[in-house]
Amino acid sequence: MNVSLRNDRGFTMVAPTGRLDATTAPEFEQRVNACIDQGARKLVFDLGDLAYISSAGLRSVLATAKKLKALGGTLSLCRPAGVVKEVIALSGFEAFLSIHETVDQAVQVKAGA
Repeated sequence: MNVSLRNDRGFTMVAPTGRLDATTAPEFEQRVNACIDQGARKLVFDLGDLAYISSAGLRSVLATAKKLKALGGTLSLCRPAGVVKEVIALSGFEAFLSIHETVDQAVQVKAGA
């Protein structure tokens, strides 16, 4: 798994590629936590190039959401597709996370536009 990070309109965009599972989740969480530790409070996980997410990957997403909430921050997910979209829906994450079809939608909603 690779993780690319970039800033976009005041948001930290986190884009994992490949698989987010028990093997890769610790590295993913470490990268995300480093961003938060450096002051990032508005994160968008761009899942468009993520091929698979396991329960360990979902735990990483949940841990990030909880950490950001405690710090007054926000987390949105965007562009989930295929198996990743199905797993997120089955997990019930749609009930408490903001999920969008595009990066622009995620940024606009969180910016209050």
